[in-house]
Amino acid sequence: MTNENLLSRITVDPEVCHGKPCVRGLRYPVETILEYLAGGDSIEDLLREFPDLEREDILACHEFSRRMLAARSVHLTLA
Repeated sequence: MTNENLLSRITVDPEVCHGKPCVRGLRYPVETILEYLAGGDSIEDLLREFPDLEREDILACHEFSRRMLAARSVHLTLA
């Protein structure tokens, strides 16, 4: 699956999760999926916990976040 096809899995709808980017309109915000991954959950863990998600959905979250970071200059102050 190409990166463009992956991105088609991310939807933005003002009526779903306050307009946050979500996976296929399923009310799984990209932010939440990334938080699970950052917390140590694996893709397999997420697929077991949320059976309506597909591996490509999680890969789409990665690609979406990569593109968002590439599109902006982010300056963080690290403590």
